[in-house]
Order: sequence, then structure tokens, then C-alpha cells
Amino acid sequence: MKTPVFLLTGFLGSGKTTLLNQALKDPALANTAVVVNELGEIGLDNVTIAQATDNVVLLDAGCLCCANTGALHETLADLDGRRARGEIPRFERVIIETSGAADPAPLLNVLLGHPLVTAAYAFEATVCTLDAQHFLSSRPEYPELDKQIAVAERIYVSKRDLADPAPVLNFLKEFNADAEVLETPAALFSTWGKDRKYRVTLDTKGRIGRREHFSGIRAHAFRPPPPVTWAGWAAWSRLARDEFGARLIRVKGLLQMEDSIAFVQGVQGVFHSPQRFPEWPDADHGNRLVCISRDVPEEDIAITLPALNTPAGTQAHYSMQELRERYARQ
Repeated sequence: MKTPVFLLTGFLGSGKTTLLNQALKDPALANTAVVVNELGEIGLDNVTIAQATDNVVLLDAGCLCCANTGALHETLADLDGRRARGEIPRFERVIIETSGAADPAPLLNVLLGHPLVTAAYAFEATVCTLDAQHFLSSRPEYPELDKQIAVAERIYVSKRDLADPAPVLNFLKEFNADAEVLETPAALFSTWGKDRKYRVTLDTKGRIGRREHFSGIRAHAFRPPPPVTWAGWAAWSRLARDEFGARLIRVKGLLQMEDSIAFVQGVQGVFHSPQRFPEWPDADHGNRLVCISRDVPEEDIAITLPALNTPAGTQAHYSMQELRERYARQ
């Protein structure tokens, strides 16, 4: 069974390390390995260090802490190898703490698609911390805040004792409706069932959603009509990569294919192998595709959607001009 891995992101001073300290005290998170981004600090100041082996520290909470001194995929592969050889205690999950200024997208692509990672690990969720006291006032100056939140599946709002969290919580409902906002630290790093892990949310009436903010980041949700085919997914992801590239920050979807239900996802124009289910993992049995982008008009994404209906067994290459003309005739 693959080891679940979590990515912990959030801006400088938003409380990532404090949250991690609190979470690791919970017995439910015993046997956890923590990998610290090379630009960050270990900073687990509330956990006593018991012993160290090279760059891996054994903590008295039953956890490991590893400074990421090389490429992330190499660090994770090394941890798995040392665990298999009995050189370090066995761990049941991995939490990767990024530096506050880090762009989470490249790390996500490693966790979702690098063979040295996916052979032993299964990506579970991106956890983002944000500061109720300073977040909203900091957004105009630091647009990377929106990107960190846009890719998150779970969110923790810190410093609730210093500021009313309601304005931030209202913002999150509009900006990332898919994210779970949780208050219990350990729950952020728990492994949930597929019905929650793979949920892709539209609004309460199942309509196309549109959320737009001054940073240029927009979230659009679509209901692609059936039949969606594997040939269509290949054609659409190729077109989206070529046309939008890194401007397509995050793609998540649940689609009925010929032989299964597929959970599809991509990060900054890189698309990863879909996960297949024999049946829908939630109560909504309809296709949906959520696209979070920067400076990409909703219409430009909508124009590409007919590529998803490419007939099975064919290989199609679409141009935006061709699809734009088709869209105009509708």
C-alpha cells in the first residue's frame, strides 16, 4: 500500500510550523515523516529531538524530520529506501512543509507525476494555512497568496483569536469552493475516503461557477456533456497544455469514460495519469471539470470543451481557431 503524502503550503508568518507542531502532538499522527523545504527552517521548536542520523531527525512525538537537501523526488525515494532497509523507523504518512514564498505548483507536479515518488507514495492533499489577521490586506501586494489557496484541498485559518475570521471564510467560499476549511490540526493530515478526496464541487444547484479576483486568478466549473472519451481527454489535455500552459494553474475533474469514472487533474499545463473508479465516488453522477487559471477568459476554456467528445479510437489535434469557429456557430 502506498504511503499518503501531504503538501503544507502557506505564506510567510501564516502559521505553518505552529500548525505542524500542534498536529504532530496528536497520537493519530504518530509515525509521520516531515520533509522541510530547503528554503525553510526545521523550526519544530515544541518537539524534543531524540536522536539524529545524517539529515533525518527522530522526534519524541514518534515522527521523523528530514531537511530537503536535494531534489524532492530524491529525498522521498531515499526515505522510502531507508525505511525498507530498517535504517529509520517506519512511517505511515509524509508531510512536506514548503517555504512561505514557495510556488506549490512545481512540487505538486513532482508528487503527482514523478515515477520515483508515485512508485511508493500517493498524493493525498495540499494543506494551506492563511492568517485571519493579515491575509486580506496582504493579497494586493503578494499575488502568490491566491495561487497557494487555489491549489489547496484543505485550508486552516490561523490567528482567529486576533481577528474575526468571517471575512476570510466568506472569501474562501467564493474563491475555492472545493477546499475543506478545518479547525482541528490533526484532521488536516488525516487520510479520508475517496468520496471526499476526489470530490469536485460546483455550486449547490450544479450550475457553471465563476469566481474572479483582481489577481487575475479565476475559477471556472463546467459540465462537459457525454460522451467523454479517453481519446477526448487526450485531445483536450494536449490542447489545454499548448494553448494555456502554466496559466492553467489547476485542473480537477470527474468524468464518465467508456469503461470507468476518471478523476483527472493537472497543474500548470502538466497533466497526470487519471485515477479510475468502477463507480462514482460521490452522490453527484454528472461530469464536471474545474479549471483554475490566471488571465484566461472563461470563454477560451469553454471553446476547448468539445474536444472532450472526440470519438473513441481516433486521434485528433484541434486548433483554437477551428474550435472558436465551431463555438461561434452554436
